[in-house]
Amino acid sequence: MDYVAALTPPLVMAVAFTALIVTIVRTQGGANKAKEDGLVDAAVSRAEAARQKRRS
Repeated sequence: MDYVAALTPPLVMAVAFTALIVTIVRTQGGANKAKEDGLVDAAVSRAEAARQKRRS
């Protein structure tokens, strides 16, 4: 039974890491990518507008 106790933590970590990678890959691209790109573009536009406003 000691071998089960010794293998459980690495096995749990491997499963958790695999689930994390799958989640990251699934959330990249598609509708989520367009939404994230839109948010980033809006934030950059606001920052540039504020920067130009300060210069004026």
